[in-house]
Amino acid sequence: MAALNLHHLRLFRAIARDGTLTGAARALNLSQSALSTQIKALEDSLGHALFERRGRGLILTEAGRIALDHAEVIFRTAEDLSATLSESGGARRALRVGALATLSRNFQLGFLAPLIGRGDVEIVLRSGTQGELLRGLDALALDVVLTNLVPARDAASPYLVQRLSEQPVGLIGRPARAGGTLTELLATQPLILPTPESALRAAFDAMVGRLDVVPRIAAEVDDMAMIRLLAREDAGLAVIPPIVVRDELASGLLVECARLEGIREVFCAVTLQRRFPNPLLADLLQAGADRGG
Repeated sequence: MAALNLHHLRLFRAIARDGTLTGAARALNLSQSALSTQIKALEDSLGHALFERRGRGLILTEAGRIALDHAEVIFRTAEDLSATLSESGGARRALRVGALATLSRNFQLGFLAPLIGRGDVEIVLRSGTQGELLRGLDALALDVVLTNLVPARDAASPYLVQRLSEQPVGLIGRPARAGGTLTELLATQPLILPTPESALRAAFDAMVGRLDVVPRIAAEVDDMAMIRLLAREDAGLAVIPPIVVRDELASGLLVECARLEGIREVFCAVTLQRRFPNPLLADLLQAGADRGG
């Protein structure tokens, strides 16, 4: 095998992080053809294809994932060496987190709390759909995905899923709407509900079916932050975990009018089995487990 060209390896890492040749070429200020030629030279040197094309994007092959792991170690070591010799302190380490766009911001902050404010850590937080985030995880552009939609697990699944928290769910709204039994509230108050494709909505629909109640739906929303805002504006009672409106409950602006017993919102961290996992992630997952996730 020919000597490894670190310049080619740096270009390869840029494509792996972007997921497209076009975007990487633009960021590197190179033509696509020049970039493609140099990546082909790296593949020839290593003796393996590093990417396969999926639609308009590029996905790492198994050899590509291994190469990216080693590339990250190589460049991180170079950064550590530079920092050591320049006496500028330890190099900063990045943690790349993907979070479902509809996920509770309070939960995200709670998960990241042990790293917030650390001078040696850079947190890169991306939001998106479940599919987008899992593709980023597959491409090793993300270290972890935070979600309340548990991905399907079978023998062929590459994902490792750790439950971080199971939160209760309640009917939450302005204090004036409190009063009455759960059945009375469901039958008489306008409700702000998650959209039908969510696991939380499926559990809620099953519950009202058992209670033989026809709910008054004021809004169906796929974003917890918007459900929170609608509850603040007194659009109705929100079906939501209290953690989402923790500050409003503490101030008294909102109250939990009833607890939906038997319904829980599950928050998960999704990762891949990696040869070189980010050490920052292990600390966060352990902290989540210690909190009783």
